[in-house]
Amino acid sequence: MNGWDIMREGGPVLWIIAFCGLAALTVFFERLLHLRRARIRYTDFLGGVFNILDRHNINEALTLCDDAPGPVVHLMRTAILHRDAPRETLREVLENAGYAEISRMERRLVILATIVQVAPLLGLLGSLLGVLETVLVMRNQAPLVQATDLTGGLVRALVTSIAGLMVAIPAYAMFNLLVIRIDRIVLDMQQASSEITAFMGRWTGGGARATNE
Repeated sequence: MNGWDIMREGGPVLWIIAFCGLAALTVFFERLLHLRRARIRYTDFLGGVFNILDRHNINEALTLCDDAPGPVVHLMRTAILHRDAPRETLREVLENAGYAEISRMERRLVILATIVQVAPLLGLLGSLLGVLETVLVMRNQAPLVQATDLTGGLVRALVTSIAGLMVAIPAYAMFNLLVIRIDRIVLDMQQASSEITAFMGRWTGGGARATNE
């Protein structure tokens, strides 16, 4: 039995499960690529921006932020734009910007989480439909029931159950991998936010009010 025969035996439920698997792969690789671009060596980036700001060149610092990717970069740009705000206000602004970046990183993860929960249930649904088909065949053809008449429903039950697990298990692993990567970026954001707040406090407090060049 080849792959096409298995898909045909599985019926409509198997096609739905297959679509869920394709959606899970699409979301995973899209988010993985996004998160890979989002994480940078933030200490080097912040050091470069701090040096530029020490020279009072706001435009160059903003340009550097515009050319670099990632949540930490957005935090730095937000801090520059709010450089004249009080320290507590700046901390609050950075916190809100951080929440927005986390929400952006977690976008579409709900799709993966839903597939993890739904795929096994779809497999169970396919199994029950297969068993129901087998029981109906037995009732309609009793007492002369041929073994070949029962295999269709039983095969459908097995195929859909296996397919549901084959989609749910990798999707669960992919979801956890993305969550781990997001947690690492969030940790970078927290550390960067502290450094940015401390620097901006010294920079503005020392009388180095920036002027555009």
